[in-house]
Amino acid sequence: MGIVQKDAIRTSVISFVGLILGYFNKAVLFVLLFSSAQVGLVNLIMNVALLFAQFANLGSIYSSWRFFPFFRNTQKKHFGFLFANMLIVVLGVCLFSIVIIVTKDLIVQNYSEKSVLFVDYYYAVIPLGISIVFFQLFENHMRGMHENVLPVFLQDVFLRICTSIILLATFIGWMNFFQFFLVYVILHFIAPGFLLFHLIRKGELHFSLKAIQIPKRFQRIILSYSSFSYVNSLAALVVISMDSLMIAKYNGLSDTGVYTQMLLLISAVLFPYRSVIRVSSPLISKQWKERNMVGMADLYQKSSSIGLILGLLGFLVIWLPINELFSYVPAYKAGINVFLFLMIGRIVDMYYGLNGIILSTSKKYKADFAFTLLLIICVYVFNLYLIPKYGILGAAISTGFAYVLYNVLRGWYLSKVYALKPFRLKQLKLIVFFGLFLLTYYACFYLTSNFNFVHTNLLKMCLKEFLLFVGFILPVYWLNLEPESVGFVKNWIKKRRK
Repeated sequence: MGIVQKDAIRTSVISFVGLILGYFNKAVLFVLLFSSAQVGLVNLIMNVALLFAQFANLGSIYSSWRFFPFFRNTQKKHFGFLFANMLIVVLGVCLFSIVIIVTKDLIVQNYSEKSVLFVDYYYAVIPLGISIVFFQLFENHMRGMHENVLPVFLQDVFLRICTSIILLATFIGWMNFFQFFLVYVILHFIAPGFLLFHLIRKGELHFSLKAIQIPKRFQRIILSYSSFSYVNSLAALVVISMDSLMIAKYNGLSDTGVYTQMLLLISAVLFPYRSVIRVSSPLISKQWKERNMVGMADLYQKSSSIGLILGLLGFLVIWLPINELFSYVPAYKAGINVFLFLMIGRIVDMYYGLNGIILSTSKKYKADFAFTLLLIICVYVFNLYLIPKYGILGAAISTGFAYVLYNVLRGWYLSKVYALKPFRLKQLKLIVFFGLFLLTYYACFYLTSNFNFVHTNLLKMCLKEFLLFVGFILPVYWLNLEPESVGFVKNWIKKRRK
């Protein structure tokens, strides 16, 4: 885990800066400047654009980091591997741009009543989706090169600084909402453009059909793997986009704005572990290549332990002061319980984090299709019943439960086929301690009527975070309840002292 920890901490620091910028943009400037319907529109367009990118890549981005180590050869121009993937992406962009245009009448029919803004801005999905799919292609290729920092910086920091600038320009009155949205879409082309230039300069990309010399045996393997990975990878985005689209259809863009802002909160919990996943993915491929099942099991268990502590801690950081937090944005208060149910699914997802990558890079990757299909069907069926009845809370219950079922079944399958399990005894100790901390906290909460001796919400938030630090973080550290994270922190402290 040394490489994982080293790169993960770098990308985590960058992502943390990006997270602060993102919250300043979405939780402060967006809320101050735009209505909840306009916030819902921006978030919905982004979700659909991500879905467009996921469809348009035609599986190419997954073959990038999975197979690039086999083709990395400077003398042979990497067998034209990246250029071949670019041509596939261009084909996918053309196909699904046509789909977007053809389905315009269907969108008008379903969304003109409660989400008319979505109809007006619908075609923005195409340019935004194009920028996203090319960024994903270049980022995944650089992951195969073990260059993770530059793409993360461009996406998480640079883009968000630019977004802050145009939001402030809107605040001053230099832009209206339409102009802001137009520039916002254009900004998304900067990061993929810079990565393209970087890859050309490093000699990683050659615009020549003659350079494409991938052996036929590998072509069949890549096509088979990419096809199934393509379908499986749609699951997470289909779920998010399905939620947003169905809420916009049944409840309108205001509720969509509330729901998607809860997804923003949850991204705060997910961002450190995303760095672990980003760095671990190429290592999983390496373990399969070397047939090192012992190393695979060790990586799986360690990453699961890290995912568990990050998930529980991230949940507590936001959940304990959530009433005070939403007192500043009362229009979004309906999202409190939405956050709770979505987080239940996400914590389980973080705990089982590498199971999808292990399965999708194994010889049994085709089996993952059944689990992906189950997830999509569950969310859709539950949403059909729960959203009309319970609104955005119904969508959260549906998605949270589906994620739990999805990960438990995939974990069970991995344990049966490859004897790979994420479980460790100390994880149980951590879970029990988490439960005891919550019981103690809520006992104090009810005995003091939500700490009513503190008279301002800001001070109350600080008190609750202090209780979290003293009552949960320090005991986890001193009792060594999560050895991987505690060991990393101790080593970091030793280095700083030296």
